[in-house]
Amino acid sequence: MTQPGERTHDRRALWDAEAATFDDEPHHSLTDPLLRSLWWDVLEPVLPRPPSRIADLGCGTGSLAVLLAERGHDVVGVDLSPRMLDRARAKAAAHGVDAAFLVGDAAAPPVTGVDVVLTRHVVWALDDVPAALDRWFSLLAPEGRLVLVEGLWHTGAGIAGDVLAGLVARPGVTVELTPLDDPALWGAPLDDSRYVLVART
Repeated sequence: MTQPGERTHDRRALWDAEAATFDDEPHHSLTDPLLRSLWWDVLEPVLPRPPSRIADLGCGTGSLAVLLAERGHDVVGVDLSPRMLDRARAKAAAHGVDAAFLVGDAAAPPVTGVDVVLTRHVVWALDDVPAALDRWFSLLAPEGRLVLVEGLWHTGAGIAGDVLAGLVARPGVTVELTPLDDPALWGAPLDDSRYVLVART
């Protein structure tokens, strides 16, 4: 039987191996100014006014973290892959922004007291989604929020919006689901479902 520590090691090795080519996807790298602007248009309405403390969990090469730091937010990125984080730090330095990057598991990140927990295409890959959501809610400061960019892809991977909304639902929490079906956000036509879910405490 595979033990949790072995699974973590395997996932880290997998994402370390992906780091060199991860930014080949336009929506991963966000190097195109128009694409950066489009993603800011998605995120600005669902985030508190800057400066707010944002934990970007499963941040990969740090493109969203850098984008938010440029707009005045206090951002900490967390990822299991040291090689992804090496690229994130280099990206932050190239953009002249101050963002922290920590090695850690997105499901149980080494942060507390944040205004926003942000993920992009992370929830579907978690071993125990309900437990991770409980943990993320516990990290939030009063009136904090989860901002979860997810999808259900043509491959069958992912998580449907209504399913995630049901998992997020809690007394006193409002949930909004907005489609992200503009192909310009992804740099290619879509044949699947993508969305942003916002859960406000």
